Amino acid sequence: MSYVDEVIEQVVKQNPAEPEFHQAVKEVLESLRVVVDANEEKFRKDALLERLVNPERQFKFRVPWVDDKGQVQVNTGYRVQFNSAIGPYKGGLRLHPSVNLGIIKFLGFEQIFKNSLTGLPIGGGKGGSDFDPKGKSDREVMAFCQSFITELYRYIGADTDVPAGDIGTGAREIGYMYGQYKRIKGVYEGVLTGKGLSYGGSLARKEATGFGLLYITAEMLKSNGQDIAGKTVAVSGSGNVAIYATQKAQELGAKVVTVSDSTGWVYDPDGIDLEALKEIKEVKRARLTEYKNYRPNSEYHDGKGVWTVKVDIALPCATQNELDLEDAKALVANGVMAVCEGANMPTTLEATEYLQKSGVYFLPGKAANAGGVATSALEMSQNSERLSWSFEEVDSKLQGIMVNIFHNLDAAAKKYGFDGNYVVGANIAGFEKVVDAMTAQGIV
Repeated sequence: MSYVDEVIEQVVKQNPAEPEFHQAVKEVLESLRVVVDANEEKFRKDALLERLVNPERQFKFRVPWVDDKGQVQVNTGYRVQFNSAIGPYKGGLRLHPSVNLGIIKFLGFEQIFKNSLTGLPIGGGKGGSDFDPKGKSDREVMAFCQSFITELYRYIGADTDVPAGDIGTGAREIGYMYGQYKRIKGVYEGVLTGKGLSYGGSLARKEATGFGLLYITAEMLKSNGQDIAGKTVAVSGSGNVAIYATQKAQELGAKVVTVSDSTGWVYDPDGIDLEALKEIKEVKRARLTEYKNYRPNSEYHDGKGVWTVKVDIALPCATQNELDLEDAKALVANGVMAVCEGANMPTTLEATEYLQKSGVYFLPGKAANAGGVATSALEMSQNSERLSWSFEEVDSKLQGIMVNIFHNLDAAAKKYGFDGNYVVGANIAGFEKVVDAMTAQGIV
């Protein structure tokens, strides 16, 4: 049995009931097989893959808080510090009922390679809780966030582990967490990113993941003789990533015709009304059922269906495994030319393989949605320098980073004989930097 197969088997055996983590490890290691096979003796002797797939440390803790009725609630908190070979741990905090250790580990493992691809000195980590901020009052959210950080503060710091936002963790939640951290530690440092502009946040951070997704998508199309202007786009989700991917796509001359949320989806043949979308989701925090009030010619459908619409480009920006094999078949049948992941692992392995075999350009999330963590690292730099850069300066740096990511993964794919396979290219490009650092630092 090959070294790659041995480690995949070991991961499944040692981490039962964690299918998302198994999926992430298998996807990465399978695409690294050509590199691992060429260095198998050395990697095996150093147990390099075993060290790569085992977090440096992980924490699980209870989070008690009191709701508005005076009832004590208890949630579970997590932080997985996966790999610090190239810098302090960096990765978001997800607040969602689906959160469990396996999902946090999958996200943290992906984060290692995503962060490496940015070219910035940040390692991989992730955290969160099964707390659901939806439907909670500001006071309840504050109570949870303060309790969460009262435990987590022990393990994080500006040069140790710098968490950020993720699903369910926006500016409100980051603010409450940062206030409690400062209160307990008595220091004012850049320990969290995604902060408000008045207390150390970065301009363009909110827009960064969505903008970055479009910058790398446009660069990929350009490198393949295509122009994003005039293309029709399907976007899933309606959170930060989806909203700002829609905005940048429109700015680049494309037409976005779909968005979705957890209850249904919207099809607007005239193009999504961005201002309406922002008001519904960012101001009212309401459901997309309201969209039709703004655009009577649009269609609202319950459930799933974004990928049934005929488009040139698909941008899954919602959550993991949202685009399955049947969705991929529908997209291909409708002539899609590119699928670029705005969320973390939103496409199943089977769907990814089908899209690639069908000749569709496919950009994995660890490259395509790296704009968010890249701008978080830029926020860290600004905090360290006690400076605040302009929106244009941050946006320009972001665009440069995303363009470089594409060319680095493209070059890695070509170097190993996988021209056009951007999944393999992204994994190899991210892996090589981490392995060099791990090797240089000895058996730790």
